[in-house]
Amino acid sequence: RLLKMEEFFPESFRLDLKDERNAFFELCKEEEIWICKPSCSNQGRGIFLLKNPAAVNTLQDKLHSTGEHLRSKRVPHKAPQARIVQRYIHQPLLLEGKKFDVRSYLLIACTAPYVLFFAQGYVRLTCVNYDAASDDLTVHLTNQYMQKKNSLYGQLKDETVWRMEHFNSYVNEKFRKTNGLPKDWVFTVFTKRMQQIMLQCFLAAKHKLDRKLGYFDLIGCDFLIDENFKVWLLEMNANPALHTNCKVLRDIIPTVVHESL
Repeated sequence: RLLKMEEFFPESFRLDLKDERNAFFELCKEEEIWICKPSCSNQGRGIFLLKNPAAVNTLQDKLHSTGEHLRSKRVPHKAPQARIVQRYIHQPLLLEGKKFDVRSYLLIACTAPYVLFFAQGYVRLTCVNYDAASDDLTVHLTNQYMQKKNSLYGQLKDETVWRMEHFNSYVNEKFRKTNGLPKDWVFTVFTKRMQQIMLQCFLAAKHKLDRKLGYFDLIGCDFLIDENFKVWLLEMNANPALHTNCKVLRDIIPTVVHESL
């Protein structure tokens, strides 16, 4: 069964497309949080939160003035910077009070014929406890590059990455009974949903992939779980980070690379 977008992907709009841009600015009149991020980027570069109508109006004015500038320079083909705004999931599941997401891997091993593989990755946690109202991006973004900017990272870095086995044991112990989850929810229900979402995204994009001998790609897929244990796809990353700057990553990343090759 194909999932509907709203079943796994937070409501999102492309700011470089006029119709989607206008639809977003019509929609976001209330006190809601949106996350704005550039496409084709990584390490949290250029990401910011829109936390109130004033911030949204500032963004709208900036996009309008940029568009006017480009038109005055007579470069009509030049679109506004490719960015998306995505509805912020402000009630995420927390691990020991901290926000987290899960990095998993999709290997497109071949496109003629199509051959895909899934690999478990790891859990990425923030250094400090979650607070939806915080203006500190290290509270909201879990990637290692962003967490390094927190003063606590040096002493906590090995605690910011969990093995999936640790995550599974934690969910079994802390959430299984109170939330009526099956045993090993992480390796059964959650893993199957990640694979279903990855496959559906691949099917949507496969016509754009190069069908040539030797083509392959390792995609880093980021998933967030909310407090109702609904699984959300945040993004899919070409050229995912393969750093080994903490103990868990020193075990996981070389294996992923070796098995990919």
